[in-house]
Amino acid sequence: MNPLSAADLPPLEVFEAEREAMREAVIAHKAVRRVALGEHLTLLFEDRETIRWQVLEMCRVEGIRNPAGIAHELAVYNELVPGAGELSATLFIEITEPGRIRTELDRLLGIDESVSLEIGGERVPAQFDRRQLEEERISAVHYLRFRLSPAQAASFGDPALAVALRVDHPNYTARALLAEPVRRSLAIDLSGDPPPVHRFRLRAVPAQPRVLVVRGRVRALELATDRVAVEAAPPAPPFTELADDLANELLSLAREIAADWLRTGRASELTIDSAGPHARIEIRARS
Repeated sequence: MNPLSAADLPPLEVFEAEREAMREAVIAHKAVRRVALGEHLTLLFEDRETIRWQVLEMCRVEGIRNPAGIAHELAVYNELVPGAGELSATLFIEITEPGRIRTELDRLLGIDESVSLEIGGERVPAQFDRRQLEEERISAVHYLRFRLSPAQAASFGDPALAVALRVDHPNYTARALLAEPVRRSLAIDLSGDPPPVHRFRLRAVPAQPRVLVVRGRVRALELATDRVAVEAAPPAPPFTELADDLANELLSLAREIAADWLRTGRASELTIDSAGPHARIEIRARS
């Protein structure tokens, strides 16, 4: 299965407009891929579509629109996308009584060595994310994957073979056969990318720059989190034809914004647009 890229994500305003439709589709998709394992454990098998939803939701909640921020979220969540011949899952340990949570979790220390996938008579041990494991404590959420051999992946779709999840822990044992809808969905993971659960219909609407400051005949517009433009309102001729007093107004506001950025620890550089049809100064954050 291929990892997600920025090209797989719609613009945030498009996601906002169709979020409810995608949420319903993702809920239905996850329902097929969720397996209860005894009273307290649940596995949710992840794929590109469950992870695409998580990335979009994180960007929406955090207001992440810049390419660097989106790339960071993709790098984090792509670790949960299964690779070739793999199944990836999130394991939830669900203790509903608050007073028993820590005690019950402590009883499950060593769970990382106790979960497996059973294909026919063969066991495929779960590979837990070692960064989540502590020697004397256990968390309620774990990320894991099952790495199948080519023969195991080929036989996964054979209805004659039973496929089950199981836990063999001194304090917790359970076994759950995977129903046919679950196996069909997971077989796609082993063969390639799943089809999108929701196809976005809207096109991106160009975002209007936010007006930060209006002062006299000039204003500052936020083009991005690291770019601000200072221009005349209404637009003025290019600098080569601009009156000195208006040019000084533009430069004064641009310098003031750059000084404010510097006071908050953001270095910047000013660029005068000398080729454009209108006088404009851009302030850009300097990395």
